Amino acid sequence: MTQDRITANLPSRDMRATEEFYARLGFATRYFSEGWMILGRGALELEFFAWPDLDPAQSSFSACIRVDDPDALLGEWQKLGLAAEGIPRLTGFFRPEGAPRMFALIDPEGSLLRVIDNRD
Repeated sequence: MTQDRITANLPSRDMRATEEFYARLGFATRYFSEGWMILGRGALELEFFAWPDLDPAQSSFSACIRVDDPDALLGEWQKLGLAAEGIPRLTGFFRPEGAPRMFALIDPEGSLLRVIDNRD
C-alpha cells in the first residue's frame, strides 16, 4: 500500500551534476530524464526539474528534511568536506527563535535544505 506523501521540487542546471552531488550525500536515483529526476535516501525523496539558466546566488528554493537523528546525518555529511561558506555549503547546528534545532545544506544550485530534528 502506498502512503500519502509530499516531495520537494528543486531546480537543476545540470541533472547529471545534481545527481552526482546528491549521490555523495547518500541519495540514489529513482527516476532520471533530462527534464525530471527523483532521488531518494530511504524515506527521504527530492525531485528536480531542469532550469539551465538558474543563477544559484539568486535562488530562493528550499525544502525541509525532518529526521530522527540529525546528529548522525550531519556527521556523515561533514566527512564530505563541504565548505562552510559559499555555494555549495554545509552549516553546523543552529536554532532559530521558536524553531527546532536544525542544520542547513545549500546545494550547488543554491537551494536551501533545512535538516530539522524531529525530536524537538
